[in-house]
Amino acid sequence: MSLQERTEATVRAVLDAAPPPVVPTGLGAEAMRRGGRTLRRRQVARRVLWLLLCAAVVAFVVWATTARPWVEPPDTTTPPLTGW
Repeated sequence: MSLQERTEATVRAVLDAAPPPVVPTGLGAEAMRRGGRTLRRRQVARRVLWLLLCAAVVAFVVWATTARPWVEPPDTTTPPLTGW
């Protein structure tokens, strides 16, 4: 008999010897209610995060079009006048 077969036999013996646990009434309904609430919270959180991401992208695009950071700023001093 292999180790796996002995382990399975031991587990079967333990499960057969113990009476099945008593499950409270309404446990399934309570689990479904809590699971549904958790699912709704995750969906709302996901939608809020997508909304924040889209708002951040829009804000960046607006800032980039108004500030134009890729354009070199104008010189603040004039070049020296030579050759007059």
